[in-house]
Amino acid sequence: MSVDEAGAVRGHDGADEPGWEVDPDDESGVAMAAAVGRQIKAWREAAGMRAGEFGAAIGYGEDLVYKVEGGRRIPRPEFLDRADEVLGAGGKIAMLKRELAEVRYPKKVRDLARMEARAVEVSVYSSHGIHGLLQTEQHARVLLEARQPPYSQDEVERGVSARIARRSVFEREPSPSLSFIQEEASLRRPIGGRMALRHQLERLLDIGRLRTISLQVMPLDCETHPGMGGDIEILKFDDGTAVGRSGGAFNGRPVSDSKQLRILELRYGMIRSQALTPRESLAFIEQLLGET
Repeated sequence: MSVDEAGAVRGHDGADEPGWEVDPDDESGVAMAAAVGRQIKAWREAAGMRAGEFGAAIGYGEDLVYKVEGGRRIPRPEFLDRADEVLGAGGKIAMLKRELAEVRYPKKVRDLARMEARAVEVSVYSSHGIHGLLQTEQHARVLLEARQPPYSQDEVERGVSARIARRSVFEREPSPSLSFIQEEASLRRPIGGRMALRHQLERLLDIGRLRTISLQVMPLDCETHPGMGGDIEILKFDDGTAVGRSGGAFNGRPVSDSKQLRILELRYGMIRSQALTPRESLAFIEQLLGET
């Protein structure tokens, strides 16, 4: 269920063209991009403009226009705003931004965000890094830029945007119950440098003080540890169903079977009982911040 993904096409002048690549395996994304492309083409032709002329008028290359109209490229919001203005669409093209708001993110990011948006309880244990919901924008960017093989810059920006969008889970009403357990090592690793680490620790303190959130630290000096198999995520929904995943169980696949979920819940419960309490964890993070 964890996601780090984010796509770049270069224009005739060598600059990155604005927009996102369409994942051919994402059926809903392909359908939406094609529908938007057809509408833009219809408005352009109704205005009597050629693709090159239209591209020059909105400040983008002819090649990008053809890709957008052909459903092979997801246009960024500014493309749609300029197209609406130049074609005199009276807001009908600009409003397509709402339709594309979701599909600009990778499918598995959207699927995860939908589950998080429905969950009434989220339990997460992160063994090696800061969980995506807790990351600062800078932390997320450094992680994505460090991936091997490397992402394109467009993929990095897409991935960062997707992680930021998932933060809406903290703003939901009624608020879900959120429980995070972070390994001490993940709080000491200076991803992006010391100042970036300070900002990340400050964000953890802000989140950990929220009434609906439990943030705990698993100390390095714990002599027994049931979480050595890797991260654990469990999402529970108001209809009584749940889905969980762990890198160290069931080949890392998401599971919803009650027997398999009980195994993940048992491991998570043991880790939580051995971790510092939320109050102790906040004090520990404040101490780390003072040392950074």
